[in-house]
This record gives sequence, structure tokens and C-alpha cells, in this order.
Amino acid sequence: MALSLNACMLILKEHHLLKSSAIQGDMDTVMTSVSYDSRRVQPNGLFFCKGENFRTIYLTMAKDKGAITYVAEQPFPEGKGMNAFIVRNVQKAMALLAAAYYNYPQDELFIIAYTGTKGKTTSAYFTKAILDQMNGGKTALFSTIDRIVGPKPDQRFKSDLTTPESLDLFHDMRSAVDNGMTHLVMEVSSQAYLKSRVFGLTYDVGFFLNITPDHIGPNEHPNFANYLHCKLQLLVNSRICVINAQTDHFSEVYAAATTTTDPDSIFLFANASYQEPHNLPIDFRMESHEADLFESRFTFTPVTPKAQSFGVHGDYQLKLVGDYNESNATAAIIGSAMAGADTYESQEGLKNVTIPGRMESAQVPRHGAVYVDYAHNYGSMQALLSFLVRQYKHPRIIVVLGAPGDKGVSRRADFSRVLNEYASDVFLTTDDPGFEDPGDIAKEIDRGIDHGQVHVNIELDRPTAIHDAIVSSKPGDIVVVAGKGADPYQKVRGIDTPYPTDMVVVHQVIDQL
Repeated sequence: MALSLNACMLILKEHHLLKSSAIQGDMDTVMTSVSYDSRRVQPNGLFFCKGENFRTIYLTMAKDKGAITYVAEQPFPEGKGMNAFIVRNVQKAMALLAAAYYNYPQDELFIIAYTGTKGKTTSAYFTKAILDQMNGGKTALFSTIDRIVGPKPDQRFKSDLTTPESLDLFHDMRSAVDNGMTHLVMEVSSQAYLKSRVFGLTYDVGFFLNITPDHIGPNEHPNFANYLHCKLQLLVNSRICVINAQTDHFSEVYAAATTTTDPDSIFLFANASYQEPHNLPIDFRMESHEADLFESRFTFTPVTPKAQSFGVHGDYQLKLVGDYNESNATAAIIGSAMAGADTYESQEGLKNVTIPGRMESAQVPRHGAVYVDYAHNYGSMQALLSFLVRQYKHPRIIVVLGAPGDKGVSRRADFSRVLNEYASDVFLTTDDPGFEDPGDIAKEIDRGIDHGQVHVNIELDRPTAIHDAIVSSKPGDIVVVAGKGADPYQKVRGIDTPYPTDMVVVHQVIDQL
């Protein structure tokens, strides 16, 4: 991989990002490495000075390690003697130059992208399962849980971000292509657009699943309007747009899709019983037949001629329980059909999918049933708890949860609200506190809880909280351990502290009992 100074200049000018430049030699000079981390700079490298808290010592370190060019939003004396590109937005510049450095790997992949407040991860795993059935396992996955860039075990690793920094994103796309992957399924977070991590990237199929307030706080979106705006950018940058017609703010969502996409390439899906108020036809319908604690069964029907042209229909079953997952599966069927999958491949791909940290369950002798789920905002918690209430005929529900620090501040009041609606007891605990005090976070959630109907326990040691919740349960009760799912770390003061995962802790408690 390589990138010349001349190519950098042309790309930055084309996108009106370049404010000034300082070139020390030949414009044909080529950089053979790229980095935004000064610790990883290699000789003859291109270095990006990014971040609100960028320190010039990082540029000095990069220069000492052999970087010959830097990109920044202002010139730095520490870069004297280096080539410099001074740009209007370093994150956008990094995304564009990263794609060019890795020789535009997105052009060699069929990319299906998902955004939404809830359901992105499940939909992405469902889609990968169908596409793997179709292409023999040649589907890459960029998700909240896993990054899969090839068929071998060492080509699968845990994700640190739902949508990674652009340099990492295009690096992994290039790895996927080089490893023989032909398709990519990816989650696209609102932060990816807020931070311009996917600037300039176009998707073959883009899904808008739903929208509820989330990720609003000092270090994230300033308000809901900004959150929605960032979510909508996925549709603006998709060749085919697929929208859940039952989403809130549908009119704004559909309008965003039409700004760059012909209406013939915009598709809507909904439940069979949903009566569209939008004066637009629903292209795909899903009718639920059975959704219990063991499996879901539903029928998928293309309604309009343009939907029927894909030739996929029929009855489906899911091992991943929860009626809300049928909507995620419907999205996966549609996206996979647009990539060329047929009915049989969709049926076979879906029926045995399980997802780490999603609706994992265990029965505890002489105590209640335990469910571990990644549900981490109001929408996902409401869907999970309402399903369990229906299936267990209004049981006593005991919830273990915390809220992350430094982000998603709005979730804390949302957790109070959903606990008031469904829980009998809650154990407030630690969940990635970052640089905040987990006790303060727990107290903030506690302030919004109606103590007249929800009994509150604060236990900041998460394994102890899980233990105490299970021990307090009786036969017929439900214990929900929410938030972390299969996450093997607690993020504490900038350090990923190893954590055994919620389900491992649950089984340790069961063994003790």
C-alpha cells in the first residue's frame, strides 16, 4: 500500500478540504504507511493529527519514528521539515486518504449497512448467516461484538468500537478482500457520522431500523436532532435504502432517503397488521405466528412488484427468541435477497443463529430463570422486558444493570423509566464507568426510580450484584442481567479491565448454589 503527495493533494482539493500545504520536495514522493497513533508510526509514514485533545508531542514522536508528512487542522512548529497538509476537517481528510491508501477496498465488496437505536447487531448477524449460506462463508462482519475479516479463527477478533476509526475501517476492509471475502455486513453508529469515520463511504444497501433518543450527552450528540441527523446520513450514502415503516420520525427518514436515491430504489417493510399512514406502499410484510421462549416462527411476504422481483418469500424460524427479533430477521432477509440470496439460503441461514450476549438464558434450581442480554438503552430494554412479561405471564422481574460513564448520559433517565414500567427489584451496578464514579451513575439512575414500586439495591461490584440478584430470586421469578452481554472488559479510567462476561458470572453463581 502506498499514497503519493500528489494524490493526497488532488483528493483533498476535490473535496474542498485543503486550506494550505507545505511540500518539502518532489510531489511524486510516496508514503508507505499511515497512522493516527504516534506509537505505531513507521518510516516514510503519513501521520494524522486528530482529536480535540491532540498534543504536539505526538507529532514530535511521529516525526522521530520516520513520518515524513502530517495532516492537521493547523500548522505545528513541531512539524518543521515535514510535508504538511492543513485541512478544514482532519477526520474527513483521514477517511478519504485512508480509502485511497488501501486502494478503495469497498469497491470489491457488496456492503450491507445497518443503523438504528436497537437491532443493528442482531440484524447484522442474521444477514451474515444468510450470506455465508449463499457464498460459502465469504462474508465479513463489522459489529459491536465481533470484527470478522476472514474465514480463519485468527481473522476474528473483538470490536472496540461499533464503527472503527476510518484508518482501521479501510484497513480491515482491505484485509477482508485479501482474505477472499466478497460481502461485508456492518453496523454504522451515529458516532461514525458525528466523527466522520465513514465520510465518503457508499453502501450497496443501507437499512434504517428505528430511532429513539440515545447517545445524547457532553461527549456525544448535543441533542436528539443531531442524533437523528447523523443516523440519516447512512440513507443519504446508500444506493438502495430499506426503511422500517414503523420507525418513529418516518417522514424525516423517508425524506432523507429521497435526497440521493430514486424512489424505485427505496423499500419499506412492516408487520402484516401495520396500517401505513404515509400514503406509501409497504414492499415487504412479516407476519408472526409464534414467538415463545424457545423459537420464533413467521412468514415473510413480498407485496409490491419491485419486492417480488427478488424472489424471496416463505416461512422462517429463529432460535434467537423474542418477537422483536422477527423484525431484525426480516431486514436480514431483505438485505440478503438484494445481495442475491434465495429463499432456501435465507431459511437455512437464519434457523440456527445465536449471538453472544443476546438472550442467553439459564435456569437456576430453587431460584428463577436468568437472562443475559446486551440491551443497553430504553428501546432495547423495553422490547426485552415487555417480551418476558408476556411470555411469563407477568412475573416478578429483577434487573441487574448499570450505565456507562462519559457517554449516553440520557440513558440513565431512560433506565429509570423502563424500570418503573416493568421491574420489581433492581440491582444498580457498574457498567464501563470510564472516568466517572460508578456510584454517582447509580445514584443518578436511582433518583428517577419510583421507590414505591421498585426495590433498589446498589452494589457496585458487578459479579456480587449478579450473585445477590440470583440468590434473591424465587421459582417463577426472572432475573435480567442487562447491558454488557458478552463484553469481556470493564472500561475504567481509560483501561480495559478484564471481566469474565455476565454469562460466565451467572454460571459461577449457579455452581456455587
